[in-house]
Amino acid sequence: MKTSRAFATIAATLLLALTIGGNSSIAKPIVPNPVLYMTGMERYSAGGKDWIRYKFDVANKDNYPAEMFAAAPNLPPCGTNTNSSRTWVDFYEQNGKRIYGFCALGKPQSLDSIWFAVEEGEVPPSWVYIEMNDRQTNTKYKSNLTDTTL
Repeated sequence: MKTSRAFATIAATLLLALTIGGNSSIAKPIVPNPVLYMTGMERYSAGGKDWIRYKFDVANKDNYPAEMFAAAPNLPPCGTNTNSSRTWVDFYEQNGKRIYGFCALGKPQSLDSIWFAVEEGEVPPSWVYIEMNDRQTNTKYKSNLTDTTL
């Protein structure tokens, strides 16, 4: 009786190990939330108006797989862009109001040149954050709040 109980225990343990461990070889890397910080401001003119561009970078952009920013023609387009990227990036004010977005960043390294603009003379939001929306996995990654002053 001890032998059959031992055999059953070993068989159950092996089955459990195979069930749990079977997927470990294809484990997906953990994708962190973005760490946003401001890199500068610049004045420019467009459409007959003067603007101030608030420029940002994501400190941990190298932790994102390139596939997240690949063209995704199988997903809904961004306006007329049918090859927009799998992951879209949107800026938000602290209160959750969307400010601006990017839908065609082609690689994680492009996160070093994201921005939003405010017409000169208008008060910019004091604090902003971004959300990266991986449209293929329906996963959102929300950054820290960062201020808009240097």
